[in-house]
Amino acid sequence: MVLGAQAQQSCFRFAHLTDLHISPNHAQPTEDLLQSVAQLNATEGLDFVIVTGDLTEEGDRASLEKVKSCLDLLKMPYYTVLGNHETKWSESGCTAFAEIFGAERFKLDHKGFLFLGFNSGPLMRMAYGHVVPQDIRWMEEEMKKAGKEQKVILVTHYPMREGDVDNWYQVTDAVRPYNVRLFIGGHYHRDRELRYDGIPGVLVRSNLRDSEGKPGYGIYEMTEDSIRVYTQRIGEEPVRWAGFSLKEAYYDPQGRAEKYPDFSVNQTYDRVKREWLIQTGVGIYCAPAAGHGQVFVGDDLGQLTAYRMKDGKKDWIFHTGKRIVGGPAVKDETVVVGSADGHIYGLNAATGELRWKVAAAGPVLGAITIDEDKAYVGASDGTFRAIQIQTGEVVWNYTGVKGYVECKPLIDGDNVVFGAWDNTLYALNKHTGKEVWKWTGGLTRMHFSPAAVWPVAAHRKIFIADPQRALTAINRETGATVWRTYQSQVRESIGISEDKERIYAKTMNDSIVCYSATEDRPQQIWATSVGFGYEHAPSMLMEKEQTVYGSTKEGLLFALDAQSGALLWKHKVGNSLINTVCPLGKNKVLFTASSGEVGILKVRK
Repeated sequence: MVLGAQAQQSCFRFAHLTDLHISPNHAQPTEDLLQSVAQLNATEGLDFVIVTGDLTEEGDRASLEKVKSCLDLLKMPYYTVLGNHETKWSESGCTAFAEIFGAERFKLDHKGFLFLGFNSGPLMRMAYGHVVPQDIRWMEEEMKKAGKEQKVILVTHYPMREGDVDNWYQVTDAVRPYNVRLFIGGHYHRDRELRYDGIPGVLVRSNLRDSEGKPGYGIYEMTEDSIRVYTQRIGEEPVRWAGFSLKEAYYDPQGRAEKYPDFSVNQTYDRVKREWLIQTGVGIYCAPAAGHGQVFVGDDLGQLTAYRMKDGKKDWIFHTGKRIVGGPAVKDETVVVGSADGHIYGLNAATGELRWKVAAAGPVLGAITIDEDKAYVGASDGTFRAIQIQTGEVVWNYTGVKGYVECKPLIDGDNVVFGAWDNTLYALNKHTGKEVWKWTGGLTRMHFSPAAVWPVAAHRKIFIADPQRALTAINRETGATVWRTYQSQVRESIGISEDKERIYAKTMNDSIVCYSATEDRPQQIWATSVGFGYEHAPSMLMEKEQTVYGSTKEGLLFALDAQSGALLWKHKVGNSLINTVCPLGKNKVLFTASSGEVGILKVRK
C-alpha cells in the first residue's frame, strides 16, 4: 500500500519494554531481555524503543550498567525512565541512572508526537509513587512550548491514579489542558487499559518470561487516526489488545480530576494551625534539623537551606553537587550534611559558609548524628565515618559495611549503631570505630534489611522495626536477639519515650502500638487506631514532653498522649510523604514533605 506523503510522515511503530528486573544474582531476567532485544532487532519498521522502569531488581549500579549493555545492542534508539526499584533501593541516591542513561527524564519529538518521560517513583523511601514539583513544571513548560494542538504521549512507570501515585491529581490537572493522547507505563506486570481522570492509559506486561516461559513486550502502531496496541511474545505474532482514537476527545480539557484528597480532618481538629508553611517547589526526602533559631532542610536539587525558625524566612542556601537524601544535624554553630555527590559538608550554621568537606568514594545518603564533637555518618562506599565537626578531621573509618547506609545512626553509650542494605545491623565503638557486633537476625533478602529504621535503645537493648514486619529487641553488649515479634505488623518506623520506658511503632494498618522497653519479652502496653489506613512509609515516632508525634505517606501528621496512647490531634498537610518530624515542644512540630513543603504546626490551647 502506498500512502500519501502526510500519512507516511505520521505513521510509525515503536516498542515498549518494561519491568526487566535485572539482578546480579539471577541470570534469567538478563536472558529474557536479550531474547527481546534480538527479536526487536529482527523486527522491521520499529523507530525506537521505550523502557518504562524497573530495569533492575535492586537499583544497583552494576545491574544498571548490565541493562545498558543489553539495550545498547538494539539497532534503534531507546529511551528510559526510572521505576520504583531504581528509586527505592539505590546505592547512588538515584543518581547512577542519569550518569548511565544520560538523564532521569526524556523528551522525544517524533513524527507529529511529543513524548515526555519522567520519574514517578518514591525517591529512597517506601511510599506511594510521587511526581516531584520540578518534573510537573518541566512537563507543563514543554507542552506549553509545543502548543495545545501537539499530540502528547506521557511516559511513566507507575499508573497515574490513586493508590499508585500520591499526587496523581496534580499531574492530571497539569496536563489536562493539552492534547494528551495516552499515558504509557508498567509496574503491574500485565497488560491493562486504564483511565487517569479520563485520560487514556496503557500498562504493558513485564519482559520477564510468563507462565508459559515466554518473555514479551508491547508494540504501538501510530496511524493517521489511531493508536493500536499489541502484545508481542517471543517467537509469536503480535496480538492487538487495545486501541485509541486520535480524533476523539476522551476528556474535558477544562475539567478537573475526578477525586481529590480529603482535608476535612483539619476541621475536626481545628486547634491545629500552621504557624508558617513554605512551598519550596522541590522534592524533599529527609527530616529537617533545628537549632540556633534556624531550620535546616536538604532537598532533591542538592540544596541545603536555612530558614528562620520564627517565621520561615530564608537565611541562606548552600549548593552541593547532587541530591540530599540523609537529614542534616547541627551543633555548636556547625551544620553537617551528606550529599549524593560523594561528600560530607560542614557549614557555618549562621552564614552557610563552607568550613570543611570530606570526600567519600561514593554517594553519602545517610542521615547525620552528632554526639559531643563528632558527626557519625554512613555512605555507599562501604565506609562508616566519625568526623570532628569543627575541623572536618576524619577520626576513624570503618570499612566493613557491605551495603549502603541511609539511616540516622544511634549513639548508645560507647557504641554507635546503624543498619545497612545488606541485612545487617552494626554496632561499633564510637571512639575507635572497632566492630563490637553485627546482627542479621536470619534475614537473607536485601529488601528485608534493617536499613531505613532509626534504631533506639533502652535497658541494655537495641530496638528496631524491619521490612519483614517484625519488632525486635537486641542485646546491646552481644548483638543477640532478646525477642522478636510479628504481632503488630510493623515496618521500619519506631520511636522511644523520653524516659526510656516505652517504645513506639507504626503498624501497616491504621495503628500506633506501644511496647515496654524494660521487659525481656514483647509486652504491649497500648495500641491506638489513628485511622491512617494502609501505611508503609519509614517515618520515625518522636516523643517530646509526653506527646508522641508521627506522620504518614499521605500527608498526615498526628499526636498521641505518650502514657495512654489517646489520640490528641491529626492534621493533613498534603497527600505525599511526611518525613520524620522534629518536635519543638508539647504543642509544636516541624516537618518536611516529599511534595516540597516545610512548615511548623502549632496547637492552640
